[in-house]
Amino acid sequence: MNAAQGPGSAPAARSARVVIVDDHAIFRSGLKADLDPSIQVVGEAATVEQAIAVIAQQRPDVVLLDVHLPGGLGGGGREVIAGSAAVLPATKFLALSVSDAAEDVVAVIRAGARGYVTKTISGAEITDAVYRVAGGDAVFSPRLAGFVLDAFGTAPADIADDELDKLSARELEVMRLIARGYSYKEVAKQLFISIKTVETHVSAVLRKLQLSSRHELTKWAAERRLL
Repeated sequence: MNAAQGPGSAPAARSARVVIVDDHAIFRSGLKADLDPSIQVVGEAATVEQAIAVIAQQRPDVVLLDVHLPGGLGGGGREVIAGSAAVLPATKFLALSVSDAAEDVVAVIRAGARGYVTKTISGAEITDAVYRVAGGDAVFSPRLAGFVLDAFGTAPADIADDELDKLSARELEVMRLIARGYSYKEVAKQLFISIKTVETHVSAVLRKLQLSSRHELTKWAAERRLL
């Protein structure tokens, strides 16, 4: 042990319990193999009914949820979230789909999912997304930002001018990217600024808008059609 390092000063190992919901067994097996060992897969399901049952039993931190599922009343992933109301908000839902259609993205987010990523995502990226969602962040694959933008519209509606006047032009840029699910690193690259500067802007935005998390920021921005 380093002399400067006292007992208990090492960072705590992170962990998360997840349930994988997808009607393709091969995909579930591949996803489990790709996830970081710190993530414990505590259940799997292939249909809406199975998913609701295993989620209620296991109460995982995060559900990796396919958007289109057999069973139920045809609502797919949305129906799983609706049927799992008893475990919310402790259990978070992250949609994982081959579809990048705007209607799929918007429908599952409106149902209560904290994020939406495509199945082209890597094991390291999905692991990071699981921990971010578990921590309360909203996560989207960056290439889905355009679909979200189109779905929610770009024209501000019923926005109180004094709310936006609180933010500088740069803070507004950072706010929109963070609300769309970009990571700090991705925002820094997009705006050609440092990650530390992004963190400073995000803290200022949350303070000025009296919000406590990225999830609240995403909801705030979506309601005002700022995404």
